[in-house]
Amino acid sequence: MLAAIGLDETDESAYRALLSLGAADIPDLSRRLSRAESDTERALRRLERQGLAAQSSGRPGRWVAAPPGVALGALLTRRRHELETAELTAALLAEEYRANAAEPAVHDLVEVVTGAAAVAQRFLQLQLGATEEVCALVTGNPMVVSVMENDAEEQAAGRGVRYRVVVERSVLDLPHGFTELTAALSRGEQVRVVDEVPTKLVVADRALALVPLTSRRAEPAALVVHASGLLELLAGLFESVWRGALPLRLGPQGVIEESPDGPDGTDLEILSLLLAGLTDASVAKQLDLGLRTVQRRVKRLMELAGVTTRLQLGWHAYERGWVTRDA
Repeated sequence: MLAAIGLDETDESAYRALLSLGAADIPDLSRRLSRAESDTERALRRLERQGLAAQSSGRPGRWVAAPPGVALGALLTRRRHELETAELTAALLAEEYRANAAEPAVHDLVEVVTGAAAVAQRFLQLQLGATEEVCALVTGNPMVVSVMENDAEEQAAGRGVRYRVVVERSVLDLPHGFTELTAALSRGEQVRVVDEVPTKLVVADRALALVPLTSRRAEPAALVVHASGLLELLAGLFESVWRGALPLRLGPQGVIEESPDGPDGTDLEILSLLLAGLTDASVAKQLDLGLRTVQRRVKRLMELAGVTTRLQLGWHAYERGWVTRDA
């Protein structure tokens, strides 16, 4: 719990034990922690350097814990200052980078990463740096690391980063496929399945993409694509595959596929009235629905059609046969 301020598990256990005892010598504390006396003494020395413990002046050999409100508050303040300094430095470096590379050369937009360790590291960095969304296409043959099985994904999801993942059906046949999918769905990630994905792909915040390279070379490699037309193309590829995939969800028996979704009768009535020129309020009154209900259903229809405007929705409604021109 206190790793964020520099305490490892041993140090934190020693500090907590010392707080509960009030004061203790090394043998007593070692028995309490079930650790060797040498390990306990090293932990106490580290706590002493952090200002969290001190040797009793009245009883040599006895150690006492510093009050957490004061000692931990000081550590938190110092760590906040370090983070603020690092954040400022990062902002200055980013500004310097933008100033020196306002018009990046073509070769700077695509980076080739070679080697399993290097590819895995960039993959983790891409997720840890994401602030909004990570999108991924997953094949049944992960090259270096699985998108659904890594600590960075869990950390990013814990920070509120949204995950949208499309897996090809062969993933369900892998030994740990269902286990990984269950864990991903339990974290609130959106997962869909298709028979086959065109390529492995990870896109973070539509700002960076990682595309593994397939070749006969024994050493794995990947492309890191920065903001560019190529990145937009890759993001568009993901959205296209996502729209045609079937959602997966957790059921009583585990991971199951949802049936293809589509508009119900009320949705079709709303669409017809909107295409006839009625406003949302008029549609709500005509169908005896709440205004928010109408707006929510329209938003869902736009998501189903994979569009962002109502004009596009009208066109897709005709193309998909949801409404007819003589309705």
